[in-house]
Amino acid sequence: MKLSFGMIFSIFLIIIFLAFAFYVIPKFLDLQKNITTKKFIEDFQNDVDKMWKSTQGSQEVEYSLPTKIEEICFRNSELYFKPIGVGGDSDYKEMEHLNVADNFCIKSSDGKIKMTIKKDFDEVLVKIE
Repeated sequence: MKLSFGMIFSIFLIIIFLAFAFYVIPKFLDLQKNITTKKFIEDFQNDVDKMWKSTQGSQEVEYSLPTKIEEICFRNSELYFKPIGVGGDSDYKEMEHLNVADNFCIKSSDGKIKMTIKKDFDEVLVKIE
């Protein structure tokens, strides 16, 4: 059976393109996960800062996270994700203007986190409920 040079070259290109696709698609999915996680951290810190600058207030907020993140937890003013390692480059992040109890966790539901950001009149830092 004879195969022409064009046919062999076409098969070779198809194999190269498939290998490239199987390599690149997981990289893009990881990039999306990292971007979603960093956007959550940035939006959360912005909301905390807005509440911290006000004299008092309470605001219910909802954020999107990668579905592999089961919960977000706080230790002092440090935010981290559970299970460890699913937050990408942002597994641990020091949060400013935040007063939370040690080992306080909020469960994720289908990639969504809901919480209440609150500050009373006589408090300096923002609380989360």
